[in-house]
Amino acid sequence: MQVVEIFKELSKFKSITPDDDGALNYIAVELSDFEAFFIEKEGVKNLLLTKKFSDDGEHLAFGGHVDVVPAGEGWSSDPFEPLEKDGFIYVRGAQDMKSGVAAFMCAVKEVRNFKGRISLILTSDEEGEAKYGTLEVLKFMQEKDMLPDFAVVAEPTCDKKFGDSIKIGRRGSINGKLIIKGKQGHVAYPQKCINPVHNFASALKFLAGFDLDPGDEVFAPSKIVITDIRGGMEVCNVTPNDLKLMFNVRNSPQTSLEDIKAYVEKTCEGLDYELCLDQSSKPFLTQSDSKIVQKLNESVQKISQVVPELNTKGGTSDARYFAEFGVKVVEFGVCNDRIHAVDERVSIEELEKLYLVFKDLIESFN
Repeated sequence: MQVVEIFKELSKFKSITPDDDGALNYIAVELSDFEAFFIEKEGVKNLLLTKKFSDDGEHLAFGGHVDVVPAGEGWSSDPFEPLEKDGFIYVRGAQDMKSGVAAFMCAVKEVRNFKGRISLILTSDEEGEAKYGTLEVLKFMQEKDMLPDFAVVAEPTCDKKFGDSIKIGRRGSINGKLIIKGKQGHVAYPQKCINPVHNFASALKFLAGFDLDPGDEVFAPSKIVITDIRGGMEVCNVTPNDLKLMFNVRNSPQTSLEDIKAYVEKTCEGLDYELCLDQSSKPFLTQSDSKIVQKLNESVQKISQVVPELNTKGGTSDARYFAEFGVKVVEFGVCNDRIHAVDERVSIEELEKLYLVFKDLIESFN
């Protein structure tokens, strides 16, 4: 099947963030009947491919990234030379997410009739900070008055078997840094010191693992997760001058940055401290009764014979940018059991089924 050959070719590009290594040019050539816009900013290359099939109808987009994380050590074969073995293809980016890109490339390549417009939005900057990737393409499309109505981001969403998971939203991500201030001194004279560890000890239980909201049927609770605590000079006879904590909250729409700020301030009342919060991504949700969710759900069940769970699990993705621009967006792709791992691989069967899902979605969308 052509999708396997295209995937293998795409996998050979050493497109480690933010270098596309020529992958975007390859895609543009393969889809030469689509109008191509190369959008570059701060060393990041992006590609918009778009084709209007009729003046009426809706605009459907597929989103993805060609960049991959570094291969790392310990691979059984060359991480940038696809190896086919026992029904799998081993190569960096197999699951995350060149399989998804190859699948929708092949699906749109075969479209002859569609009521509306189809676009592909591709970036080389998703695995990094993602500041100049998909976001810049959507800004460009907004300026041209051609934002899509619906989008599918082909991230690897499935858990145990192909077809078992469609993501209809994502939690946001808020990073926090808290510094409890004290006064360094000799351990033999604690009365002359202000020990930030002692002062903060009773408050820690109200932060570590604390649920800021109860969650709901779609989103898990917004939990404070402590990621780092350090203070002192790594000696036994000097009390620390300050205590530094770092934490993250994967927040649902029920909890905002302002809510977290108010809670931490209340918890630290009476202490001398500094708090810094930064929201790297916002939560979003596409309603389960929207056209894109229903149509994709139908195609997944038709091809995989599996009823997918509609969920918001996992980390962040570029789907959040589509949501910020008012695009109804979902995510669907192959299983994610080896993403970012040594000997990353994708099942050939899953790759072919993903192509068929996207093909069926396009054919049935109108």
